[in-house]
Amino acid sequence: MSGRLSIIIPVLNEQAVIVETLQVLQALRELGHEVIVVDGGSSDKTHSLAAPLVDRILRADRGRARQMIVGAQFAHHDILLFLHADTRLPAEADVLIFEGLEKTGRKWGRFDVRLSGQAWLLRVVERFMNWRSCLTGIATGDQAIFMQRSLYQQVAGFPDIPLMEDIALSRRLRLNLTLTKRTVIF
Repeated sequence: MSGRLSIIIPVLNEQAVIVETLQVLQALRELGHEVIVVDGGSSDKTHSLAAPLVDRILRADRGRARQMIVGAQFAHHDILLFLHADTRLPAEADVLIFEGLEKTGRKWGRFDVRLSGQAWLLRVVERFMNWRSCLTGIATGDQAIFMQRSLYQQVAGFPDIPLMEDIALSRRLRLNLTLTKRTVIF
């Protein structure tokens, strides 16, 4: 499987991290992947800092779900990747996504969490978060959820709720794939 990613990043007052996040994504943009930032009404410099580093910057009502819904509506590519502004993708994330989807036959996935910092307790937290996700089939936004656009549309995308939209979407995806006899995440 090959193709292009539409990376959708909801933001709200992210000036402290947005440039670093977007600079890392420039290599993906050079390969033809699309980066979309959806601003939920920042009162800091997020919008002006992000604008030169993205393919499209949009404005939406505040709320991560609403912002990602808008981003998905304007995305051009077949694989949607929802990324938090303070989350970093692994090296060659695009290759990992396309190879993973092709090898497994799955339509969506997520990455394991790796927390920043050196404390040993962070490694324990990571393991439990990743184990829980594998066991339950529930992914959180910190895990950079990605999926085929057709599946996103089939499950009606993110529910427009103020909190835990990522968990609600995961449940929709898990239910949909259970009904179609497909396993959920890798």
